[in-house]
Amino acid sequence: MSVALLAAVAVAVGFFVGAVGVGGVLLIPALVLLGGLGIHVASATALFTFLFTGLLGTWLFHRQGSIERRLVIPVCGGSALFSYLGAMAASMINARPLEYIIAAIIVVAGVYVLRPSRRGAGAQRDGRGPAQQALLLAVGAVAGFGSGLSGAGGAAFSVPMMMALGFNPLASIGVSQVLQIVVATSGTLGNLQYGAVDFATAAWVSVLELAGVFLGVRAAHAAPIALLRGLAAVLCIAVGGFMLLRA
Repeated sequence: MSVALLAAVAVAVGFFVGAVGVGGVLLIPALVLLGGLGIHVASATALFTFLFTGLLGTWLFHRQGSIERRLVIPVCGGSALFSYLGAMAASMINARPLEYIIAAIIVVAGVYVLRPSRRGAGAQRDGRGPAQQALLLAVGAVAGFGSGLSGAGGAAFSVPMMMALGFNPLASIGVSQVLQIVVATSGTLGNLQYGAVDFATAAWVSVLELAGVFLGVRAAHAAPIALLRGLAAVLCIAVGGFMLLRA
């Protein structure tokens, strides 16, 4: 039963990764509660699977014309080193405090995704100018460190931050697809040196996630983005709250 539930969660995670970017945070508690992995191995394994969801998501968003290089380059550039440093920091934290940190990140991500943007469509940032490029670089650094620390994949940080700062929601999700590739690669290198990855679990979970990503990207370009954001936010808050109570 637990394997079947974990399989269903993997598909759902892939769907929300493709649809709103943030769904990856749900995989870590599923690997702990349903897969029987320790929190360190669960976060490292989850982060590794996001390499593959990022590759597929990037390709699908690129086909839809929803990848904006002006936004992608500074965010990914800022995350490259910091995701490795985050993975290194995670290896130095005991399991219980790390579980609290990850649960809090999941709840905060849900709350920020749920918040409506304060900017109108015409006032949205587009990444032009040195100030906005520096802002995106900082978003990448925070997202990279947070993803390496928690295994959340980067989108849990970059999407809420970019939406809160006034960037277009669909463009923010497109950035998160590419960001997954960078943080998963850099963070996994750190995890292989300082931690462990369950490659056997990652293999079959990744396949199910990819099926979900395909459906999620289609939904992102067809369904109302507010509906998808609301569903992902409620899931994040509920799962993160449960993890806090359990810890």
